[in-house]
Amino acid sequence: MCVCLSDLRRNLTSSFQHPNKNNVIIGCILLLLNSEVPLVSSRWPHSFHQRGFKKITRKPELKKTPEEISPTHTEPAIQSRQNPFPRLDLQAPPTSPRAFGRLVRPFLFTVGFTGSSFAAASIWQYETLQSRVRSFFDEAKADWMEKLRPQKRGDARKEVNQWWNSLSEGQKTVTGIVVINFLVFCCWRIPSLQRVMIRYFTANPASKVLCAPMILSTFSHFSFFHLATNMYVLWSFSSSAVSILGREQFMAVYLSAGVISSFFSYVCKTLTGRFGPSLGASGAIMTVLAAVCTKMPEAKLAIVFLPMFTFTATHALKAIVAIDTAGLVLGWKIFDHAAHLGGAAFGVWYMLTGHELIWRKRESLVKLWHELRTRGRGG
Repeated sequence: MCVCLSDLRRNLTSSFQHPNKNNVIIGCILLLLNSEVPLVSSRWPHSFHQRGFKKITRKPELKKTPEEISPTHTEPAIQSRQNPFPRLDLQAPPTSPRAFGRLVRPFLFTVGFTGSSFAAASIWQYETLQSRVRSFFDEAKADWMEKLRPQKRGDARKEVNQWWNSLSEGQKTVTGIVVINFLVFCCWRIPSLQRVMIRYFTANPASKVLCAPMILSTFSHFSFFHLATNMYVLWSFSSSAVSILGREQFMAVYLSAGVISSFFSYVCKTLTGRFGPSLGASGAIMTVLAAVCTKMPEAKLAIVFLPMFTFTATHALKAIVAIDTAGLVLGWKIFDHAAHLGGAAFGVWYMLTGHELIWRKRESLVKLWHELRTRGRGG
């Protein structure tokens, strides 16, 4: 039986401690406290659940096929009499071999989006270096003028600048991600946007919209606890991840991880027939966690609620993968374990092979961009 989000909140604690600068907060909390949560709750319309229900009506019904009435994969969902949320317009979950044909478009989207992300990151890095060279003297002049100007006390903008300058490069990089996630969370609170949010910000291989939700669901959280936990773990690992990859490469890896983990989830749901919508940044965060643990295997980590117990990053990653594998094999429905495993696999692969295969071979693209940019300036 599927577990409601409200039951999940009551079983989990919501207290956090400030991250220790000497220790990286372990991503085990990601496994137990956050996930690509399948949305199953009595607050949602029954059409948001998986198939297996039959709508009661006084009018004669058309004869249904066995696939439409079979309760094999889930139990009937109970709909509240007064439901403020719109019904989800889903296609019937496919049960024939044609179901795998629906994965062709998501696969092509995954490959294209990943390639575009790394290409954009390469151009972004080139433009950043060019901008730093051009603005070197401008910054020196600005610093000299700032010393001549009288200092203003109580200036809110100055305080914000001081706070921003106190952040690490990694924290500055993920600040935009945190803001976007919070804005999407606020959109879930607007009733008039519910239909749009369900269609485009939840990933489900049985939905009519397959590609866009693969990336948009990475920034989508319905529960505040889910949002807070994911963003806390991302913030904790951001400094290490960005110091290893750099800002531009980190963003390419993070965005690609969101799509790749969603595709892993699509494949698993199609194979098992356990269809249902999922959302959350856990797959992408698992990639960040796995990348850091692979690059720094002997780093000492600690669980946020039990800081006195420490263990190596390698043991932590193995434990997370083992639990997610067990959840996938045993059919646990609280978390989207396939998305977790897909994200972790991509993070390990990228640090061992992908970095050399993709990022180190970007010179040809950068040279092409430089030539196009030079010609455009000359014209």
